Amino acid sequence: MQEKSLSEINERIRDGSARVVTAEEMPDLVDELGPAGAVREVDVVTTGTFGAMCSSGVFLNLGHSDPPIKIARAMLNKVEAYGGVAAVDLFLGATQPSEDRGIEYGGAHVMEDLVSGKQIEVEAQGAPTDCYPQRELETCLRLEDFNQAIMVNPRNAYQRYNAATNSSDRTMYTYMGTLLPGFGNIHYSGAGVLSPISNDPNFEAIGIGTRIFLGGAQGYVIGPGTQHNPQNNFSTLMVTGDMKKMSNRFLRAATFHKYGPSLYLGVGIPIPILNEKLARSTAIRDRDITVPVVDYGIPRRDRPSLRMVSYEDLKSGTIELNGKEVASSSLSSFQMAREVARTLKEEVEKGEFLLSQAVEPLSGVGSARPMKQTKQSPNVGDVMSRDVVTVLEDIPVEKAAKLIVSGSFDHLPVVSKDGRLMGIITAWDISKAVASGKPSRIAEIMTRRVHSARLDEPIELAARTLDTHSISALPVVDKEDKVIGMITSNHLSRLFARRR
Repeated sequence: MQEKSLSEINERIRDGSARVVTAEEMPDLVDELGPAGAVREVDVVTTGTFGAMCSSGVFLNLGHSDPPIKIARAMLNKVEAYGGVAAVDLFLGATQPSEDRGIEYGGAHVMEDLVSGKQIEVEAQGAPTDCYPQRELETCLRLEDFNQAIMVNPRNAYQRYNAATNSSDRTMYTYMGTLLPGFGNIHYSGAGVLSPISNDPNFEAIGIGTRIFLGGAQGYVIGPGTQHNPQNNFSTLMVTGDMKKMSNRFLRAATFHKYGPSLYLGVGIPIPILNEKLARSTAIRDRDITVPVVDYGIPRRDRPSLRMVSYEDLKSGTIELNGKEVASSSLSSFQMAREVARTLKEEVEKGEFLLSQAVEPLSGVGSARPMKQTKQSPNVGDVMSRDVVTVLEDIPVEKAAKLIVSGSFDHLPVVSKDGRLMGIITAWDISKAVASGKPSRIAEIMTRRVHSARLDEPIELAARTLDTHSISALPVVDKEDKVIGMITSNHLSRLFARRR
């Protein structure tokens, strides 16, 4: 078996003789030369990914003011940074939204502004003590004004990522982007063939202490990331690097529409080709990496998987789902992932990036258990009213008016002859119709685009639907879309009042 050492490879990097290829180039070389030949010919394979890495943040040290302040609360461009670390140490999370601009600007945007050389406004409130007497502080700082700006990201560089679609009848705004109703689109994330962990899934080379490319600077793996789940090929990395050395070419803020801010970050890892096993693992192709297409239209932790697809399938632009072609598009930038891998390749070839020996391997066993919940939240079925009256669309408006007057409800779901939901009318709709004296049938006044709830939906989702669309009731339907109940804002108000 062909083998070589990391020190041999670093010596070749120093003298400029190292052969470096990207993970996109490696599969063809292994096909041509075989694993043994690839070990002889290739020293380093560079990987790269560039996508939304929400689980990111930076520790900032402001230095001591005069008089000194012990920061209890800090705002950076109106984005709150956590001040419970030490007197003038702050932690800024990428997804923290702004107080004045909401989700359109957040912690990630503050980071990009700093890396871009912009000045930010700092407002701090102190917790006065004898040694830290100052109560309030305002100043303006640039990145060079901080003593340290150390990025520490709990979970980056997912090995692979579920693809997302939406079976529901409403548009959903998620961390997987805007998902259109009725399986209208599929979004996916990750670089596939260039993905760092996909090229070393057994952590033969990547470990604690591995030097990496992070946001345009050199950083390190400091451990397995949160939700590290190698048993199911969903490994993650916890990483760190000096944000003062980073580039806004590889660190960009973004806002997911109606969801919130995130940080797009370039991460690349050079993999030394020490043996045939590493040569084989870095010969992986998009067709070899598969992910489930998950239905985000089901508002539960364990969403159903509709089918398995490869990154080759996803990158083709269409996926067959339930007998129809559905457009697929990436939330990551494969072009930027290529640039990360190529930039890292150039740095290694120039002798500017040496490889480091891991001080400890990453665990092949992780933990991504669900939250332990000691108090369960009720579902729609636990609070809805089953005493619901439905009407057909061809009944007279006067008959519907009598039903509302004689009942204890202000909404009438309109159903087909087999009980399927077709629309809804309210007391207000009927009042307007009776006052005008024009419409004679329910079909002429009903709202056909009606929002509904399912029996097993969390009540929080129903409450959000009511609030988002400024409505006061939702018909509850079964799997066949037949009306089985009604949940109203009054139901939720009484429930939340009991909780308080």
